[in-house]
Amino acid sequence: MLSDEYWMTQAIVLAKRGIARTHPNPRVGALLVQQGQIVGKGWHQRAGEAHAEVHAIDDAHEQAQGATLYVTLEPCAGHGRTPPCTGCIIRAGIMRVVYASNDPNPAMQGGGAYLAQQGIAVTAAVCKDQADAINRPFFYYIHHKMPYVIGKAAISLDGKLATRQGHSQWISGGVSRQHAHALRAASDAIIVGAGTLRADNPSLTIRDAALLGQPPLRVVMARQVPVFFAACKLLQTNEYAAGSVRFYVQESAPLAAAPWIKQGVEIVRVETLKAALQHLANEGRLQILLEGGGILHAAFFEHGFTQELVLYQAPCLIGGTTSINLWHGLGIASMAEAPRLEQITTQMLGEDRLIRGILCYAKSSLSASIKEG
Repeated sequence: MLSDEYWMTQAIVLAKRGIARTHPNPRVGALLVQQGQIVGKGWHQRAGEAHAEVHAIDDAHEQAQGATLYVTLEPCAGHGRTPPCTGCIIRAGIMRVVYASNDPNPAMQGGGAYLAQQGIAVTAAVCKDQADAINRPFFYYIHHKMPYVIGKAAISLDGKLATRQGHSQWISGGVSRQHAHALRAASDAIIVGAGTLRADNPSLTIRDAALLGQPPLRVVMARQVPVFFAACKLLQTNEYAAGSVRFYVQESAPLAAAPWIKQGVEIVRVETLKAALQHLANEGRLQILLEGGGILHAAFFEHGFTQELVLYQAPCLIGGTTSINLWHGLGIASMAEAPRLEQITTQMLGEDRLIRGILCYAKSSLSASIKEG
């Protein structure tokens, strides 16, 4: 007989189909199994629509009676935009429910205990770590009311983003850039700073990956909208994979007559970097891809806002004391303050090495010095 872990792994595969479509809801997959055979499957496809369990039950029809439900997230017990899934499970006559992640949302959690009270056998925490991993942005938002930020950068062997003259195209190879576009496609917004806008003039579109949902919002962080912006690719791109453009600025007084406002560019004035991120999270933009440059990466590191790091390390050296570093700021004073990567994965992408991990910030003077900015 196949194990619970086997079936849950299949449900996790289904959950991943919801990438870039479900935010601000979690990604969830569900399977119904009867006598060792899958009789129904489903996944949460879009926020506001039916949950994974409902799709699986509808797919199984009468074969849901007496079946075992494998679902990657604890069935919801609360009423949101859709009714609680616990009622649908009970009405379908399901005998056993196996789930992976606990629901962290206080308004929805408790479904496992409720089903057990109704006489349904319940098993929790099967493949929990794997299921938790696909919903890091959702879990992070529930706990912190902030978006989950993935810092992405192509770097040299000596950790440089660009030369002393700001030249960076291209440090990484084509395979790495294709991988980076897949990251963009799975994100709700892409952020760059005004310095990167000037130096690289990026379009921030999806070109080498399938666009799964709406194109990510293209965001520029700046003190004010720069005067050179009218010539930027962000205004000139009409591709289907080009998201709308937004500036978060601290100074907005001179913007009333700016011609590009008429071209659909949104200007949002914020006092702090944290306020900008909270604004994105409040819109349901939970997974943010930070593409730099070095000064903006530094600000995110120094405030503890970057939660995951994706580095494409190319086999080259740039050198120089005035070239651009990944952390192009003051940095730490002692090694006790150094953020470290955990859950590290590496792989070769052409000649480049992909390094990916979760950032763990030291409980030291770095953390203590974090300000609201």
